[in-house]
Amino acid sequence: MTESAGGTQPVPQRAATAPDLGELDRRISDCRACPRLVAWREEVAATRRAAFRDQEYWGRPVPGMGPPGARLAILGLAPAAHGGNRTGRIFTGDRSGDVLFAALYRAGLANQPTSVARDDGLELRDTRIFAAVRCAPPDNKPTPAERDTCAPWLHREIELIGPTLRVVVALGGFAWAAWWSAFPRVYAHPAPTPRPAFGHGALARVAGVGPALLGCYHVSQQNTFTGRLTPTMLDDVLARAKELAGLA
Repeated sequence: MTESAGGTQPVPQRAATAPDLGELDRRISDCRACPRLVAWREEVAATRRAAFRDQEYWGRPVPGMGPPGARLAILGLAPAAHGGNRTGRIFTGDRSGDVLFAALYRAGLANQPTSVARDDGLELRDTRIFAAVRCAPPDNKPTPAERDTCAPWLHREIELIGPTLRVVVALGGFAWAAWWSAFPRVYAHPAPTPRPAFGHGALARVAGVGPALLGCYHVSQQNTFTGRLTPTMLDDVLARAKELAGLA
């Protein structure tokens, strides 16, 4: 049995019975289901990076952010060790987040272009951001087993957002693959076989079932520093996502 903090309920049960996004976020923050991830996130929070040595790290799973009833969602890989794992908010306080939130601001989906702390006043518009894995993984590489253990949190979050969700932007191939697990659980419909291939700008739909899935290279430093993902490329994906979501 996979256990979470404070009891012996398995993650699927704890996720499925969350009545709203606020309670789901609380339960996510208490999860201790993956021993490797728990050990790593807590070690990072205890040792800290020198630049942040005076800060208290979150050191727990990082819930999603954004309003209920969002039309557009952004699905990432996992929190950064010294980003979300430090600040307690997804993509907040790291260079990947700097790129993402600046683009969301340009797209009119955020009220400010920066995100440095949970209480910095950032608000998202019609957009929810979450991750396939909610704990910071070593080397930014969660395992497929950790992704699958974490999947019920994602499934319940999608259910609670509800039918307003029109499009999901998957940042990278790992998030793209994680999305398809939602089909049998959330939509009572098998995922397509074979799975649609990930690519930057790739669009996948299952006719009449769930939101569209739009691929985007991850906003990682490796991709942005090398020019694999440019601001223009990211802006174009978000413009397409707004169109699909009926926000253009």
